[in-house]
Amino acid sequence: MLVRAVSKYVRISPYKLRPIVDVIRGYPVDKALAWLQANALRKIVPIKKTLLSAYANGKNVLSAEVPMNQFFIKEVKVDQGPVIKYFKPGAQGRANPQRKRLSHILIVLERKEVNK
Repeated sequence: MLVRAVSKYVRISPYKLRPIVDVIRGYPVDKALAWLQANALRKIVPIKKTLLSAYANGKNVLSAEVPMNQFFIKEVKVDQGPVIKYFKPGAQGRANPQRKRLSHILIVLERKEVNK
């Protein structure tokens, strides 16, 4: 069973988020969460929140208390969102263009089949 969670308009560049997401792809949820909590970076917070949201969605869909190690990360995507463009003052009265990039995070979890 596939469950997913999406975070949109995250104010961190997708270029900064993709290397982190590449590490946790394919991990069970409990190991991915432990790895994310071990790194004290600001850019990890939206990924962690999206992962916990996907896990909560999986528990709601199954209507049962399912341990985290039964879900694994099947797909993780960080796509580029809109770009906020503005100007800051530069040297000699010039205006320097600035670009603030936004991201969309998608996490898809799949439940492992438990042998009975």
